Amino acid sequence: MKRSRTTAGEAHSSPPAELEVRPLANRSGLSAAGEVSLTTHQTWASALDVLADRQEDVYLDLAGLTFVDVAGASTLAATALSRGVGRRMVIERPPPSLRRTLDMFWPDLATIEVTG
Repeated sequence: MKRSRTTAGEAHSSPPAELEVRPLANRSGLSAAGEVSLTTHQTWASALDVLADRQEDVYLDLAGLTFVDVAGASTLAATALSRGVGRRMVIERPPPSLRRTLDMFWPDLATIEVTG
């Protein structure tokens, strides 16, 4: 990332986080790119809400995500739990931050399967 230098007294500012979510073309689910953080939580939650009521297994291709904060992981876990027993969310190629958070806080969540 390109950063500019600032002088004393100037505030450092970084561009707001971005999140792009698209439906998968060949199966039920979503692809996400960018990051899940405070400024993108609403987009993340809205995208996961679309998947909550689907009867079939759903897939999330997260190879394009660079970061998921704990609140974003919590929203994902809550969505998976709301889907009920026997309906999986398959998380493909998640960023390390999401994998660590799921392992730490939801190690036995059977409705989420992490691959890649």
